[in-house]
Amino acid sequence: MNETLQQFKKEMEAELSQLLMYWQQYTLDETNGGFVGQVDCNNIVHPFAPKGAVLNTRILWSFSAAYRHTGKAEYLRIANRALDYLLNHFIDKKNGGLYWSVDYKGQPLDTKKQVYAISFGIYALTEYYQCNAVEAIKTKAIALYELIIEHAYNNIHGGFIEALTEDWQPIADQRLSEKDDNTPKSMNTHLHVLEAFTNLYRIWPNENLSWHIKQLLNNFETHIINQQTNTMHLFFENDWTVQGHIVSFGHDIEASWLLLEAAEVLGDAELITRTKQTAIKMTDAARRGLDLDGGLWYEASQNFQHWIYEKHSWPQAEGMVGFFNAWQLTNEESFLKNSTGCWTFVKKHLKDSAGEWHWGMNKDGSLMQKDKAGFWKCPYHTTRACMEIIKRIDAYQSHAN
Repeated sequence: MNETLQQFKKEMEAELSQLLMYWQQYTLDETNGGFVGQVDCNNIVHPFAPKGAVLNTRILWSFSAAYRHTGKAEYLRIANRALDYLLNHFIDKKNGGLYWSVDYKGQPLDTKKQVYAISFGIYALTEYYQCNAVEAIKTKAIALYELIIEHAYNNIHGGFIEALTEDWQPIADQRLSEKDDNTPKSMNTHLHVLEAFTNLYRIWPNENLSWHIKQLLNNFETHIINQQTNTMHLFFENDWTVQGHIVSFGHDIEASWLLLEAAEVLGDAELITRTKQTAIKMTDAARRGLDLDGGLWYEASQNFQHWIYEKHSWPQAEGMVGFFNAWQLTNEESFLKNSTGCWTFVKKHLKDSAGEWHWGMNKDGSLMQKDKAGFWKCPYHTTRACMEIIKRIDAYQSHAN
């Protein structure tokens, strides 16, 4: 067991370094500042591509977290670069919040207020604050939180709506992406609001914030998680009426450990105990998406009659953490094998010699010809998985000794 863990940790340390090196080598925009909006599957930079808020905030989170994890000054330099670009180009100085995208020169492009993107702004700023405690950064994170509460919180049914116009008015198209249903609420946004609020609570243990985190956890238990299948519903009307019947294995395994992390950060013993049981059940259910090669399939219909036979990179990263988390909770060795199995799949099929993972693999074994870096292809899932595995192995071995 110890030999397996030591090897896993060693490979995660090397992988973290390689991933971050890729982003330093390929994505810095030396002409227009910040980071380029797209690097394609052949590692070709597209300098005129729009730049997304999700990409920029996830870069800021990843390099801030990596600096906290390693103490390497080069990572703080990249985090500072991401912070400067976020503050100078994505922050709406008139209305508050973040623009969804800017053009390659940094001018506002899509100015809608997507709660998902603003949540990642909070997540990134609070991570940066933990490695460089500038009070103004903490203040900006709190301001983004207060804007979400003011404009996106549903006072009647609880939860948060998806999107608003530039000046916080209702908007017809609330979708996060073209493949999503146009509904006022989604699992995905609520998961990342929870993630952001949890990180904010680490630096600002505010009573109202604590209440919202507990309510979010209750929303997952009451509305989002299907208590019969232990998978999550994806889309909802304002009153939590479920729309669509798709199972997202990557989101299920990601939520299994993020929900527990939120409960643990709050320090509520009863909530932690309950959420541990939820995490184990969700992780066990997510195993249905595992293929024989260790990889996690993307999605299936709720009755499992129809599948999207693609293995995207980010669910493998979340599988590494989620299954490892379940092993920590249960001591069931099969969960640890599931975790290392996701990593083995990545090494064999998705890891690129340049340092970044390919977008994914099709059923026939061919690689998906999609971005290495872009609006949705970011360093956050992958680097976070590396750091989480390292930290968890260190904690396990420290406790064992």
